[in-house]
Amino acid sequence: MAKVTFIQFSGEETTIDGSNGDSVMKVATDNLVPGIDADCGGECSCATCHVLVPEEWLAKVGPASEQENSMLDLNPDRQDNSRLSCQIELTDDLDGLVVNLPEFQY
Repeated sequence: MAKVTFIQFSGEETTIDGSNGDSVMKVATDNLVPGIDADCGGECSCATCHVLVPEEWLAKVGPASEQENSMLDLNPDRQDNSRLSCQIELTDDLDGLVVNLPEFQY
């Protein structure tokens, strides 16, 4: 199990227990977290599950793949710490993960 805290653009926080092996996107959509659209269902073929990973979590989350970077490049609000939540798989090392949600998903 790994707890994930989603911080809305408004500052509202939601913390959810996720199962190891699930994506951060799946945890969000299964629990109706607003701000994660996940139009492609987690296939890394859109950018509607965009999250911003705080610097202290970047190394544990790991780098984005080439395919993920291609999708993120389509997002006008991409930042250095942008990731697609469908590509972040929960592990014990990610227990306590915090992700920030952008104002808009594209």
